[in-house]
Amino acid sequence: MLDVYHQNLSSTRLICIMRQNIFQKHGITISDLSIDVPKMIKAKNKSVRQLTNGIGGLFKKNKVNYSQGWGKITGPNQVTVSLNGGGEEVIETDNIVIATGSTHTPLNGVDVDEKDIVSSTGALDFSEVPKSMVVIGAGVIGLEMGSVWSRLGAEVTVVEFLDRICPGIDAQIAKDFQKLLKKQGIKFKLSTKVMSAETGANGVTLSLDAASGGSPETVEAEKVLLAIGRIPYTENLGVQDLGLSMEGLKVNVNEKWQTNIPSIYAIGDVITGPMLAHKAEEEGIAVMEQLAGKGGHVNYNAIPSVIYTYPEVAFVGKTEEDLNAEGIEYNKGVFPFMANSRAKTNDDFDGMVKFLSDKKTDRVLGIHIIGSDAGE
Repeated sequence: MLDVYHQNLSSTRLICIMRQNIFQKHGITISDLSIDVPKMIKAKNKSVRQLTNGIGGLFKKNKVNYSQGWGKITGPNQVTVSLNGGGEEVIETDNIVIATGSTHTPLNGVDVDEKDIVSSTGALDFSEVPKSMVVIGAGVIGLEMGSVWSRLGAEVTVVEFLDRICPGIDAQIAKDFQKLLKKQGIKFKLSTKVMSAETGANGVTLSLDAASGGSPETVEAEKVLLAIGRIPYTENLGVQDLGLSMEGLKVNVNEKWQTNIPSIYAIGDVITGPMLAHKAEEEGIAVMEQLAGKGGHVNYNAIPSVIYTYPEVAFVGKTEEDLNAEGIEYNKGVFPFMANSRAKTNDDFDGMVKFLSDKKTDRVLGIHIIGSDAGE
């Protein structure tokens, strides 16, 4: 999914650059700019096929057996697979690793049909640019996908229950990030909750209310994206029947990613921590190292995150809010790209770099960037 985001975000970033007349400022004139959404979706689907086939190729190369179907843990050392082609396969194994990922968080009164009201999956499959779109949730996925369709020409409004966007990232970065998105034409309704969504002939009607005080209102849009977060995908896997220790839908593990059943491990979105592909990948490697007796390790204080909008937002480590809450004295250094010669000559100077370091030792505690290619 992440690489599919990259493709659409990269394509629409070029459109954004052209519309900002950056090419013209450099003496390059382009005319007859047009958008072919079906071709974009076709390219996206091709990438999905290639990436999926690539994984299959890696399995074959490394002699990994691959069963296609619905797997259910039917014992501490057993997985039963209802095969896609019919029939059943029982796999006996020494160890089991749960790595089933996550799905979108549902919202009462808003039923996803992947047509008019969509999750991030459906938002990648529109056949044309919607005239208007409401994004429920001002988190990473909502802003990434809202940004894509805004660049393509949709009028995008983001509705968020909290009084800020991107909860969890540095507050100063979030504030500046919102200003840049507003400048691109994205509208925001913060401190607002969605009560219901009704689909009709002309699109979707949303009933909104203020999170605290204020008056109810309705908003209409051709498409609605539900992006209020993600939840672990652990239903119908047999984990409850086995008595696996859970916290809601989340699997509890120890420092070795081991559950209360010693032969069963869990990694990625189904356990505590950021729901990031590279975090899950590192945990997967670490578990294999544990099983091989090599003592795998993941440094959770050094897991980077990127918001793939334009400009991008990238960060790793502590925020100012984290450090203040923990009572850690720190130094702060901020450098705007406006003062960077390369950014100035490229006419692409929105954003800044922010470093946070320990006041006594000067150890770097957090890095936060807004800017073109910040994730690089």
